[in-house]
Amino acid sequence: MLPLVMAVIVFAVLVLVLVPLMRDGAAAPDSSRFDQAVYRDQLRELDRDIARGVLTDAEAASARLEIQRRLLATTTRKAAAPARLGKSPAMALIVTLIVVGGSIGLYMTLGAPELPDMPMVERLPNAAPKSGSNDVAEATARLRQRLDAEPANALGWLEYARIKADMDDWDAAADAYERAIALGQNAPSVMAGFGEMLVLRAQGTVVPAARDAFAAALARDPRNEAARYYTALAVGQDGDAAKAIDLLQGLLADLPGDSGMRADIGRRIAEAAKAAGLPVPPLAEGRGPDPAAVANAAQMTDNERQAMIQGMVTGLADRLERNPDDLDGWLRLGRAYAVMGDLDKAYRAYDRAMAMKPNDSAVMLQAAEGLLSHLGPTDEIPPRTVTLLHRIEDIAPGQVAVLWYLGLSAAHDGKGKDALEYWTRLLTKLPADGEEAKTVKQAMSAIKIR
Repeated sequence: MLPLVMAVIVFAVLVLVLVPLMRDGAAAPDSSRFDQAVYRDQLRELDRDIARGVLTDAEAASARLEIQRRLLATTTRKAAAPARLGKSPAMALIVTLIVVGGSIGLYMTLGAPELPDMPMVERLPNAAPKSGSNDVAEATARLRQRLDAEPANALGWLEYARIKADMDDWDAAADAYERAIALGQNAPSVMAGFGEMLVLRAQGTVVPAARDAFAAALARDPRNEAARYYTALAVGQDGDAAKAIDLLQGLLADLPGDSGMRADIGRRIAEAAKAAGLPVPPLAEGRGPDPAAVANAAQMTDNERQAMIQGMVTGLADRLERNPDDLDGWLRLGRAYAVMGDLDKAYRAYDRAMAMKPNDSAVMLQAAEGLLSHLGPTDEIPPRTVTLLHRIEDIAPGQVAVLWYLGLSAAHDGKGKDALEYWTRLLTKLPADGEEAKTVKQAMSAIKIR
C-alpha cells in the first residue's frame, strides 16, 4: 500500500501546483477604485463633523480641499497594467519533472530500494526486554519519562539508547543515539553505536547515514573495532570484495587472539571470498601471542624469546604487505625494527608511514622518537635521523624533543654555538624549576665553544 499512498500524495501536490499554471489567471483589481471609495467616505464623514459643529469653517474648508485633491489624483492617475498569471505549459512540465524525477532520484540515492519488504509484525519493537525482567522494563519506562521531562539530558539519552540496543529495539535505540549526538555526545564509541543501530535497523545494509557515522568514529579513533568492521562490510556491499577482505584481515590482526569477534569476521571473509569467486585466504593471526604463550614466555631461553618476537614482527610485516594503508601498523613495525637494531628496515617502514601523510609533523615525530629510542646518552644520532629532525623543525618549529636532539647532535659534532642556540630555545618551553630544565642547563654548562 505504501507506494500507492505515496503516488496519491505526489499526484495531489502536482494538481495544486499545476492547475494555476494551466489556466489564465484573473486580472488584479484596480487599486485606484479602492482609493476613490475611501476618499468619498472621508468627504461624507467630513460633512457629518461639520453638522455636529466639530470643525470650524476654516478647518472644514482646508480638510475638504485636501481630500478632494487626493480624490482628483486617483482619477487622473494612469492605471498600471493589471498583473495576470497566464498559462505556462512549459513551466508545468518542468515542475512535474522536478517533483517526480527529484523524488525518485533522492530515494535511489538516500534510500535502500534493494531491501526486501518487512512484515508489520517484524517492525514492532519487542514489548519487553529479552531477559523478561519486569524490573528492567519499569526502569526503562521511568528513564523515558524522565527524558520526556528533561529532553536536554544527553547522558540520559545515551543510556536509553544502549538499553534499547540490548533489547533489540533498533528504531528506538537509533533515535536515542541521534538525540544524544545532537546534544554533544559524539565520542567515537557513540558514533559507532549509532551507525550499528542504523545497520541493524536496515537488516544488515550499511546505509549512507551509517557510513557517515562510522567515518566520524574512525576520524577520531582509527582503531575503533566496530567502525572498522562495518566499514569493511560497506566496502563489500559496494562490490569490492578484495578490499573488504583486506580490511577485515587488518582488523583480525589487531584483535587479541581470544577475541569473540574473530569467528564472525572469519565467516564474513569466507562469504565475501566465495561470493566473488576468490580463494578463501588463511585468517590473519591476532595481536600478540595468545595467553598460553604469554604464560610460557617467562620460561623461554633468550634465543626462544627472540625467535617469538621475530615471528610477531614478521607476521606484522606480512599483514602490512597485504594491507599497505595501515598507517599505525607501519609506525609499529618501524619501532619494532628500531628496537631490534635493524635500522634499515626501520627507516623503510617509517618512510612508508610518512609517505601516507606527507608534511604531517605528528607522524614524523613518532618516526623520529622510534629511531631514537634505542640510542644511549653518548651515542651519535644517525645522519638520516638528524635530517628527519630538521624536517620536523621546518614544518613545526619549537617541538621540545626535536630541539633537545638537534642540540645533542650539534654538541656531538662539536658545533657548540648551534647546540646552545637549540637548548636556549628549549629552555623557554620548559618549567623553569623542573628537572628537564636542570638537565638542559647542565648540558649547556658542559658545552665548549670552539
